[in-house]
Amino acid sequence: MCHQWEPMVKNHMEQKLNFDSPLPLYHQLAEVLLARIRAGEYPPGAKIPSEHELAADFGIGRPTARQATELLVRRRILTRRRGSGTFVREKTEEVDLFSLAGTMASFHEKGIPLSTQILQQPKILVVSMAAENPFAGRPAYFLSRLSRVEESPVLLEEIYLHPTLFAGIEGLDLTGRSLSRIVAEQYYMRPIGGTQHFRIGRLERERALQLAVSPETPILMVKRFLHFKQARQAIFAELFCRTDRFVFSQQIGGMDHEEERIL
Repeated sequence: MCHQWEPMVKNHMEQKLNFDSPLPLYHQLAEVLLARIRAGEYPPGAKIPSEHELAADFGIGRPTARQATELLVRRRILTRRRGSGTFVREKTEEVDLFSLAGTMASFHEKGIPLSTQILQQPKILVVSMAAENPFAGRPAYFLSRLSRVEESPVLLEEIYLHPTLFAGIEGLDLTGRSLSRIVAEQYYMRPIGGTQHFRIGRLERERALQLAVSPETPILMVKRFLHFKQARQAIFAELFCRTDRFVFSQQIGGMDHEEERIL
């Protein structure tokens, strides 16, 4: 009997949730399930454990387990089949740009391997009088990063952050880390809403070189404004997206407070 239960106990300990973390337990469980999906333990089309099994494995209530799976259903990672259970969705080459989970999370949640290079570490600067930038003429943190899929540049982001709310961010190591997780874990903040403006345009020479396209290549340009309880438009980002390989979409529907991570 001991040999029968040892693997289950070991797995449970390895996957143990942190009940003292500021992150809700259902978010933690959703991350565990997502990690298993990315690792191939639950491949596309596979059925995941039931909410009853998840609750027993992780020592939580079934409502918490259901919140975790429901979060991944809303993010289109999982799908429910009436009378059959919950399954991993088949992969698609579509990335939801309006997801409050953020651009990096949107790629990862689709199972698309993404590498991100910090081009400009966060630093305080006085923002030029650029159109629509809420920090124009005022100090703000600025950082930029370039994301690649299979060594091919696909997304350039230039991000401005509120200088007081995000004080000290220049001292954090952002390499390979989700900015959304840093904001949640280091600053205990989550966005309450946001807006985006879309247009098609052409890049000036330096940005075109970073995205490995011609200055004449049409590019999807997005201006993103994120609001927090502490301040509206506390984060402003300009996104430059190559659309020759991926479809960047916007899911129609109200934003849910449970999808609270950002960039």
